[in-house]
Amino acid sequence: MSSISNLGYVVIGSKKLAEWEDFAVNILGMQVGRSEPGKLLALRMDDMQQRILIEDGSEEDLRAAGWAFKTEQALRAFVKRLQDRGLPVQERSREEATNRRVEKLYALADPNGYTQEFFCGGYAAPSNQPFRSQKLRGAGFKTGDLGIGHVLVRAKDYAQSMDFYQEALGLRLSDIIRGEVRPGHVAEAAFFHTVGGRHHSLATGAVNIPKVLGHLMVELQSLDDVGQGYDRCRAAGLNFARELGHHPNDQMTSFYVETPSGFSIEYGWGGLVVDDESWTVRTYNQFSDWGHARPGQAVR
Repeated sequence: MSSISNLGYVVIGSKKLAEWEDFAVNILGMQVGRSEPGKLLALRMDDMQQRILIEDGSEEDLRAAGWAFKTEQALRAFVKRLQDRGLPVQERSREEATNRRVEKLYALADPNGYTQEFFCGGYAAPSNQPFRSQKLRGAGFKTGDLGIGHVLVRAKDYAQSMDFYQEALGLRLSDIIRGEVRPGHVAEAAFFHTVGGRHHSLATGAVNIPKVLGHLMVELQSLDDVGQGYDRCRAAGLNFARELGHHPNDQMTSFYVETPSGFSIEYGWGGLVVDDESWTVRTYNQFSDWGHARPGQAVR
């Protein structure tokens, strides 16, 4: 079965393009790939032309997740499998593919209120335009075959979402967390990986969040860059959704900061890479084994 390689990009709908540029460049350490004022902002994290695309829109939320395939043959085989299941995946126009900076592009509505996009042939930046961050001091973001990071999305129907992500998209279950998120309230989330191996490229759960997208995680290659990013957030007076902490399942050390659109960026280091030959699916009873307190919340 043809399998997704990694999460190659995300698309956000927002009216706050200028705020996003300041946040992404001066806080997160990304680089502007291209900008059309009032229309779009494309952000770079590595040697690709764009990894996060902010398009003018009122959602202030996730618009699309772009899943990468290594070859057009693998992409076409995947699309055919979806079509054989009766799913209305459609090829997008050349213009739309160019806007995403990819060669081939297909799209399918996700039951949770955004679009799944499937592509091959992502555009690399010219060799004379390497990625340069104004803020990062280490080796940059951890991307490559692992993709850009992960998204956590709200499940309208948890059982339906589990089926869609595993049986339709072919994502592989890494583990489940079922734990108390506040006194008397237990939440559950499932974490899925691709053949690229990042512990999870997508997570979903019946979680009480106001948007489709709970958070987008980006990973740094240096723990010092995470710490310095944390200091930049504090100096800028930004709102933290979660303070520094550590997850028991993917072993990520991270914090969560609010974006201009209201959902969070998880800014982390040290995530696990899954080897399917030896991986065992587990269920955990806590979302964090230390830290990740909400602002003003006592650490237990």
